[in-house]
Amino acid sequence: MDRTTKLLTLIIAALILFVGFEAFMVATIGDKNQPNPIRVACIGDSITRGTEYTLDLWALLGPNYIVGDFGVGGAAVSLHSDSAYMNKTELVTAKQFQPDIVVVMLGTNDADITLNESQASFVADYVTLLSEFRQLPNKPAVYIVEPPPIYNNSANLSGVIFAQTILPGIKEVANQTGLPLIDAYTPLLGHPDYFVDGVHPKAEGAQIIAEAVYAALKTSD
Repeated sequence: MDRTTKLLTLIIAALILFVGFEAFMVATIGDKNQPNPIRVACIGDSITRGTEYTLDLWALLGPNYIVGDFGVGGAAVSLHSDSAYMNKTELVTAKQFQPDIVVVMLGTNDADITLNESQASFVADYVTLLSEFRQLPNKPAVYIVEPPPIYNNSANLSGVIFAQTILPGIKEVANQTGLPLIDAYTPLLGHPDYFVDGVHPKAEGAQIIAEAVYAALKTSD
């Protein structure tokens, strides 16, 4: 990625943050002079929302893509959670975005020690969420991302629950649905120094996530 292209990507990203993604989306769809970029919807929690991961991914993919950040801080897969992604307006907006590709990275907040989520329930709720995108008329390609590890934190998120219940559950979701699985967990294992607070990645961690997603998307081209 040359400096000019990356700068252009960052300018567009800044515009989106200023006017709101929905307004930018409507303007882009309505402009008949625009080419037909490949639309990538990034679904997730605060590891996705407003972080450098989505910006880095867009920079890697280049100007033939539009990367939409539909992350929601605190979002979980579990329908037992008060912050279930299924109940967020971002789910509706993401579908209206008419994505060609959907990248889902959720599960971190399901490791909340107060949620007491079972693996079976987590899997069922995740499959239900994914069906929202798989049933879209344009049949987007859907990818599941294994989130990064959870280290010591003050957010009641358990690395043990994540590793023993949530992560195997994500693998089972991929097995049941036949959807491709992207590993953003292993590359960040043993690197608590890449995280701000044990949960949210610094720039180095965000770049690693973006590179893992980019590699999977380009392999499928």
